[in-house]
Amino acid sequence: MVSQLHDDSILTAVITGGHDYDVIGFQNMFRQIPGVNAYLQSLEDFAADTGHSRQRYDVLLFYNMHLATPGTEPGRLGPQVKEAMDTLGRSEQGIFVLHHALVAFPDWELWGDICGIRQRRDTGGAGGQTVRLDVSDQNHPVTNGLCPWQMTDEVYTTADADEDSEVLLTTDHPESMSTIAWTRCFGNSRVFCYQSGHDRTSFDDPGFRTVLTRGVQWAAGRI
Repeated sequence: MVSQLHDDSILTAVITGGHDYDVIGFQNMFRQIPGVNAYLQSLEDFAADTGHSRQRYDVLLFYNMHLATPGTEPGRLGPQVKEAMDTLGRSEQGIFVLHHALVAFPDWELWGDICGIRQRRDTGGAGGQTVRLDVSDQNHPVTNGLCPWQMTDEVYTTADADEDSEVLLTTDHPESMSTIAWTRCFGNSRVFCYQSGHDRTSFDDPGFRTVLTRGVQWAAGRI
């Protein structure tokens, strides 16, 4: 397994860029998750890996929304980013794809394989929606004991997760994809995908935080 820094917390790279977000609300949420040591960084800083720590993370949590395919944009998403991203799945580092990261890299086949959604080009979104979350699998460690709940969040009309995924949460919201949270594998990595998480309204929701926390734990192989 990936080595820890100084304790048994789950060392998590939270990778951002390509989309604005509530920085303070987002960081405060991670600071309040017990047992998770989160380091927020841009995709470019993650790829540069100046501190030589990229392989030490237990979980790589993506909250970015770059639209260019790595390796095709000479500046930000040039060869260095592609080289870093091409290592995904080679180790046992968990991968967590959160909210708008599901629709990042819309033309990149590798990202579609990681997310389990191959068609991500025609995507619409609607914010401020009241969304009911239904639990599809009560026996999975992430959703064990959860009851259906509703929260206010942004929804996407992208395609649903494919048949290789284990769906944990769904919704019947008419403007949303129906699969909201699911697990899958990519190479040697556990992958957790979670469509929720647009702003502080969702960041502060107890159900959202429970799924986020357990999703990180599951991706790290701790539950």
